[in-house]
Amino acid sequence: MADLRSRPNATSISNFNNNNKVDKEAKENGKENSKKAEKSDPMIYVVFISLLFDLLAFTIILPLLPSLLEYYRQNDASGLYALLTERVRWFQQLLGAPERYISVLFGGFLGSMFSFLQFVASPIVGGLSDYYGRKPVLLVCATGIALSYLIWAFSSNFALFVLARFVGGISKGNISLCMSVITDVSSVKTRGRGMALVGVAFSLGFIVGPMIGAMFAIFSDKSASGGTWFVLPSLLAFGLATGDLLVLAFCLRETLPKEKRVKEISSALSYGLQLLNFSAIFRFAAIKNVPKKDIDALRSIGLIYFLYLFLYSGLEFTVTFLMYHKFGYTSMDQAKMFLTTGVIMTLLQGSVVRRLPEAKIKVYAIFSLYLIVPAFILVGLAEGSRMLYAGMILFAISTAFAVTCLTTLVSKYGNDDQKGSVLGIFRSLGALARALGPVVGCIAFWCVGSKITYIAGGLLLIYPALALQRARV
Repeated sequence: MADLRSRPNATSISNFNNNNKVDKEAKENGKENSKKAEKSDPMIYVVFISLLFDLLAFTIILPLLPSLLEYYRQNDASGLYALLTERVRWFQQLLGAPERYISVLFGGFLGSMFSFLQFVASPIVGGLSDYYGRKPVLLVCATGIALSYLIWAFSSNFALFVLARFVGGISKGNISLCMSVITDVSSVKTRGRGMALVGVAFSLGFIVGPMIGAMFAIFSDKSASGGTWFVLPSLLAFGLATGDLLVLAFCLRETLPKEKRVKEISSALSYGLQLLNFSAIFRFAAIKNVPKKDIDALRSIGLIYFLYLFLYSGLEFTVTFLMYHKFGYTSMDQAKMFLTTGVIMTLLQGSVVRRLPEAKIKVYAIFSLYLIVPAFILVGLAEGSRMLYAGMILFAISTAFAVTCLTTLVSKYGNDDQKGSVLGIFRSLGALARALGPVVGCIAFWCVGSKITYIAGGLLLIYPALALQRARV
């Protein structure tokens, strides 16, 4: 009898086997569902195409800027160029800078103006997108950008050209909104891939756009006296911007559902208004109802990002002038440098950065911040093209990781209805850094020369790397 009680019957064996089969099937289904969950949302690729169009249009002007300034120096009917040149010359004499470096400072002022407008726009459009949704605000930004290129096409005088840059700068909140879209549709595990695709779009834009611009610059050198040679590149930029607008209008779906949006527009606008306060931006004061440790983490990453981009942008912006004045590079030579660095960044972001596991994002961010130090020191010490290229290759490797990894780190924080504001603040800190960096970098370039500027800047970049290494994020 004891043997009969202890021996399992046929029914119990059958049930046991069936349960095992059910468990195995459940596990397999769970794995399949997990794999499906890991797939990137198609909207990430729509954002990628949109950014690619936008950045191709944006980078066309880079090699053209010296030629454009020369054109307006000779052909400005508005008188604005002459007035500003006198102010710049007074400043140049005050600093004791060489006459041939006037274009360096003047270009720095234009770059800083554009980035300052971006600084103003990013938090406002981020807050508005938290109320109205991402798509309608993105469409407004894309329309403004397209309009800026159209104004450029008709800018027969310098005042109209400045207006075009003003409209473009104030409309440039689209990049922070694209990052918000990626955050909306990504899980913690796939967010890094989406941010890496943003980096790929930047790299491709900086590969192809300057090459197109360089070809126009070569053409302009031969025909600048024949008329407004910049009409063709500006219309090409307008066409690319229009393509971006069409992609957003017909391919992008709304990624922030109504139930996850801010309930009152006053709340959304208050975010933007607070973000015009420098102290509030660094404190992330607009982000409420989140744990204190999250706010501390946001503040740490934000300060590190600002210091990094302030130093980085000042040195980066003057590289073009360094290549022109010290090495005698033509527009095509500069485009080849952009091509080299762009290809390296694209390969890294497409193959390595987008596959970084969440646990290693901080490690690679620290690595990239340290790597930029020898990059700029080599650029400062360079007396020939080989060392210059060595420094710029290290620069490209560092750049491939830095901003993408820092953006991925900061995107983890904030509630669903605050993601746009968090990334808007983050982008605003970057825009503020880029608004200040070029002017400071150009002044340093004037006052102490390129060698000291790049070596000192490289050494100062050790601090953001150390700060991130010690931060609890």
